[in-house]
Amino acid sequence: MRPYPFTAVVGMRELRLALVLSAISPAIGGVLVRGEKGTAKSTMVRALAGLLPEVSVVEGCRFSCDPVAPDPACPDGPHTGPGVRRPARLVELPVGAAEDRVVGSLNLERALTEGVTDYQPGLLAGAHRGLLYVDEVNLLHDHLVDTLLDAAAMGRATVEREGVSVSHAARFVLIGTMNPEEGELRPQLLDRFGLTVEVASSRDPEERAEVIRRRLAYEADPETFAAKYESEDASLAAEIETAQQLLPSVVLTGEALRQIAEVCASFEVDGMRADIVTARAALAHAAWAGRTEVSAEDIRVAARLALPHRRRRNPFDAPGIDEEQLDQALRDAEPPEPDDDGPGSGSAEPSEEDSAQTDREQQPGAGNGEERTGAGNPFRARVFRVAGVGEGERGRRSRAVTDSGRTVGVQPQKGKPHLTATLRAAAPRQRARGRSGPGLVLRKGDLRYARREGNEGNLVLFCVDASGSMGAKARMREVKAAVLSLLMDAYQRRDKVGMVTFRAAEALLSLPPTISVEAAAARLQALPTGGRTPLAEGLLEAARVLRVEELRDPRRRPLLVVVTDGRATSGPDAVRRSQQAAELLQDVTSVVMDCETGRMRLGLAAELAQRLGGEHVPLGEVAADSLTSAVKSRLRRAA
Repeated sequence: MRPYPFTAVVGMRELRLALVLSAISPAIGGVLVRGEKGTAKSTMVRALAGLLPEVSVVEGCRFSCDPVAPDPACPDGPHTGPGVRRPARLVELPVGAAEDRVVGSLNLERALTEGVTDYQPGLLAGAHRGLLYVDEVNLLHDHLVDTLLDAAAMGRATVEREGVSVSHAARFVLIGTMNPEEGELRPQLLDRFGLTVEVASSRDPEERAEVIRRRLAYEADPETFAAKYESEDASLAAEIETAQQLLPSVVLTGEALRQIAEVCASFEVDGMRADIVTARAALAHAAWAGRTEVSAEDIRVAARLALPHRRRRNPFDAPGIDEEQLDQALRDAEPPEPDDDGPGSGSAEPSEEDSAQTDREQQPGAGNGEERTGAGNPFRARVFRVAGVGEGERGRRSRAVTDSGRTVGVQPQKGKPHLTATLRAAAPRQRARGRSGPGLVLRKGDLRYARREGNEGNLVLFCVDASGSMGAKARMREVKAAVLSLLMDAYQRRDKVGMVTFRAAEALLSLPPTISVEAAAARLQALPTGGRTPLAEGLLEAARVLRVEELRDPRRRPLLVVVTDGRATSGPDAVRRSQQAAELLQDVTSVVMDCETGRMRLGLAAELAQRLGGEHVPLGEVAADSLTSAVKSRLRRAA
């Protein structure tokens, strides 16, 4: 069945451009495609492989060496044979792939039959000079993402394992797709993707209708449908090949370099990777346009693709970049050198500072959050520390070494035997041990054991009082800022977060437990207030949610954060019912964020914390270390 044609995809201009630029210059570092499900992310990536020019490889080389310039360190080298042409490969990396499948491992068959140590190439070798596609890259284990990004950046893969020491070329276009609703990448990994594109389904009825028409036509007759777009795909493929050939001739002038530096500095991105990627993308775009010198428009396009995921200061910042700020930065960098004696020289620096200050004020989370979002500035709290039930690093909530979970490596002692690793350790020594029959001669020193790693995160369930007594503008703004800060910590540790809200006469599960803290932040920002305080209903709903989640994932420890002033006012006998509901949650680690203000305080939130068996933290102390210390002590006691 022929793949869906690249040029038949409706819309998606930004994604189309990002993929083409990465195909022209793999040194850009790949593309991260973020978007909701059903937006043709995977379809476009698979179609891109058919547009890449054929590659000439040394016949029989497992590492796809170029016969004109073979890799001098190729494990199959040295090469002197003829070359053969074949299509560029698309290698798909499954989410559940183990490290040995990705980087390669000992060739077990040769070790057993011949007693020699030989390297079996992995997916990185197969992707050399082609495409490496990772769907749901945010669900891939972090150390594998590190390995992929290292290889993509260096153009080489190095393997040191099981008696094998190999380094081979691994230049490929890395493309990862993800749905942010299923969880985010760590910022350190996010930064290492060259370009990023946010995709969303069209809201235009005509465009959506065209998508349906084309998809149904393709499913009815793939060959005929693909033939309709064959000439367009061929034309695009030829343009990509022409741009690849032109790329080495494109010049990046000093003025262009200054513009790139000005743009990256104006967006306050961390490190120099943004500048380098923007320069590479601008070179590729100039080659794509048929120019031999980078222009301001090339830089503008490159910055729109290279900077959005690098300028986000926290997970709740809106994606994308300010187009006006980008244009202003390019204008500011136009003069190659300031004229000390010329008119206006004295006003250049102040206007630049004023512009930068204005831009910073316009960015989300940079000081104007109160008016736009109704929340104060979230602060970056220290991470919650947890003594894990496994044998992982103390304080790391996300993962720990356990007796169950996925196998992430081997170790010489302790654990369940790892059959494959044991065979690999023994195989090269069979000839020396005098093996003559079909059996395998094993020694105690050959035994290898599986090192397993499981998730040990928390479920942080917020139970938020949205009643009228919480509705004072300043108070609710402080509450939202504090909760956003806790959400930021959950984001860093990949905890699940959920939110129960209670107001008027009912409690609602406003956000079912999820690893998408962006969704939690959005629900929190839109939280309405008003009515009486059904505290008992809120606590009962929280207890119900925690019971259900315990059945689904018993390894995830619950943390209940109750945000209230403690004044139960809704329903008959509201105070007594809230006390009884609190006693049902005494086995759950909890923290009560006391939102009571004013000179006359009833201390009801403190009493609630006592009945829950949890810690009591006044809202005014949340920004200090008191909340962090409270949570640390509660979680350690619970573990």
